[in-house]
Amino acid sequence: MSEERTVPGAGRLGMWLLIASLSILFVASLIGYLAVRARAEQWPPPGLPPLPSGLWISTVIILLCSLAIETALRAVRRQSQGPFLRALLATFLLGIVFLASQALNWSGLIAAHAASHANLYTFTFFMLTGLHAAHVIGGLIPLGIVLRRACSGRYTAERHAGVGYCQMYWHFLGAVWLVMFCALLLFS
Repeated sequence: MSEERTVPGAGRLGMWLLIASLSILFVASLIGYLAVRARAEQWPPPGLPPLPSGLWISTVIILLCSLAIETALRAVRRQSQGPFLRALLATFLLGIVFLASQALNWSGLIAAHAASHANLYTFTFFMLTGLHAAHVIGGLIPLGIVLRRACSGRYTAERHAGVGYCQMYWHFLGAVWLVMFCALLLFS
């Protein structure tokens, strides 16, 4: 069986290019939010609820995702298979819990009839958090593949590039969320 050869560092370069392009998307979205916010006479508009307090829970969850994937990477480097698998599974499950938390935040705003008003306040909130949630879903797909491969013993202390790529992406998701969360808090 021949082994596929790649250029050393090509995968990491690809991940950095992906992260750079996604950063541009998120920065542009935040600039749009801040421009809308700067032009608003009152924020939130009268009759609309403040930001859901569940965003704090979402923040803790996404930070735990970052911690769990970091733990997984360190465990595979030490060839600690049990802790590695548990940390990968924890990352995956926390990603799902994050999405559930966001769904609760969205349903809270919908229940408060915030979504029934045509306004930029709710649009920008749903746009920013929805964009991030879409990227969390996108991160769960390769993480699920890595988890499946890890369960079959595919990763070793020497060969674990897929785990490293997932770690880069989930740290990126955590950093993006923190910036978005702070922007939503500071400019609400």
